[in-house]
Amino acid sequence: MLDAHMTANAPRAQLIHIETDRRLGHEWDEWDGRPLPGNGDFSAPPGLFFRFAALTIGIGMAVGAALIFLLGPRLGTLWSMLPRTLWLALGAAAAATWLWFGTLLLSFYGGVLTLPEGWLERGPYLRLMSLTSYVSRVFGKRDWVEHAAIDVYNTLAERRRRTVGKGELLVLIPRCLSKQALDGVLAIAGRYEVPVFVATRGQLARRVIRERRPRAVVAVACERDMMTGLRDVAGRLPVLGLTMRLPNGPCRDAMLDLDVMEQWVKGLVGA
Repeated sequence: MLDAHMTANAPRAQLIHIETDRRLGHEWDEWDGRPLPGNGDFSAPPGLFFRFAALTIGIGMAVGAALIFLLGPRLGTLWSMLPRTLWLALGAAAAATWLWFGTLLLSFYGGVLTLPEGWLERGPYLRLMSLTSYVSRVFGKRDWVEHAAIDVYNTLAERRRRTVGKGELLVLIPRCLSKQALDGVLAIAGRYEVPVFVATRGQLARRVIRERRPRAVVAVACERDMMTGLRDVAGRLPVLGLTMRLPNGPCRDAMLDLDVMEQWVKGLVGA
């Protein structure tokens, strides 16, 4: 365990390096070394995610309909009512999915959390977010759509107004932060007396989460790693995910919005 000094009069922030199985940043293995679009800032409006999410749902329904149409005659030889039953099931699934999607839109834009978190941002939303990421790659919009999806998730999660004890909150950061960003994170952690862990490998340090047993996590990562981390962890544990700017490319001298991080940490510990 390594203690990270911040300033002479500031508290000390607990800083631990954890290595597990998945190398953070591996999603950028295909990067060709050229400057990233927008100087590594993939900020995008929430509507971008919702448009791609609607497209993703539509594609899923179309694929289901195509399979039933193509396989229906053969399935009918097994049981004459089977194709009809499958069409009815697909129709019911489509109605339920679009109803849930409408509820998601209402919850985000209307500011009213109409469903518990297990049925919204920490439930089906995580699956939709992941599937939408795959669709957006086909259109070359992956990072922007993922950024928008993470912002939507964070907005819904913040509205839960969850609070935990200082020792129950865990801050996870990658090793690629710039010195300025790292010093800022440690200063915030010191002010609110919460531990900071540097995850050099692994899916947002699942091992330290398992050992530490926090009641909430504030995680920092690029859009690509954040998507994987939320998918792996957010269904079991409340997480707020802060994405980074990558002015020098992925995995080097990343920057983040320290004001947002402090707002999240302060709100979670009820300071």
